[in-house]
Amino acid sequence: MVETSTRTVERALALLATVCESGGTNLVESARDCDLAPSTALRLLRTLETTGFVAKDEAGIYRPGGRIIQLGAQALSNESLIELAQPTMEALVSDTGESAYLSVRGHDDTAIYLNIVEGTHSVRHTSWVGRTVPLDTSAVGHVLRGEIPDDGYVVVERGVEADVTAIASPVRSEARIVAALSLVVPSYRLTAPNTVRYGHKLVSAAAEISARLSRPAKPEP
Repeated sequence: MVETSTRTVERALALLATVCESGGTNLVESARDCDLAPSTALRLLRTLETTGFVAKDEAGIYRPGGRIIQLGAQALSNESLIELAQPTMEALVSDTGESAYLSVRGHDDTAIYLNIVEGTHSVRHTSWVGRTVPLDTSAVGHVLRGEIPDDGYVVVERGVEADVTAIASPVRSEARIVAALSLVVPSYRLTAPNTVRYGHKLVSAAAEISARLSRPAKPEP
């Protein structure tokens, strides 16, 4: 009985993840993606719909419901990592003019972009907040896996998107890598000297955030 209940929860969560990651999917596609019989998928999707975790439109497309959106927003707004990194990210963008991102590990060998401070150039990288990228082809992915050169930063050109170069450096809590700080730059604007300069600035900025994370919390009065 416990095993059956656990399996039901796993299937429901898999369906919820499929709906959220796709942005919108129908019954047949969601059942196929989760390797479920359509009848099983329909039963679970109806439960998720009833509880507000998914919403179904007139065309039969399932999308993230109000409840999951609310929970996601609460999780992000309460995330101390974003709050601690924000001032440093703003200073980094002010100094470089390029868009700065904060990323953490996602699921299935991916990284997820948690936060952005947009660059000041008229041509700048658009927001990837909430998007997942593969660990093995992205600068932030290499950083999160600990694959970092001695100079402390990783540079990847066209790893995720054509004509875009990403530079990333690790954010640590104590000795553990917990996030990646990155600049995402249109490749045409990035010279070799600027790549090095931005890399050094990222290393310093990531170290600043790491110091805040590792600092003991102040006792409440």
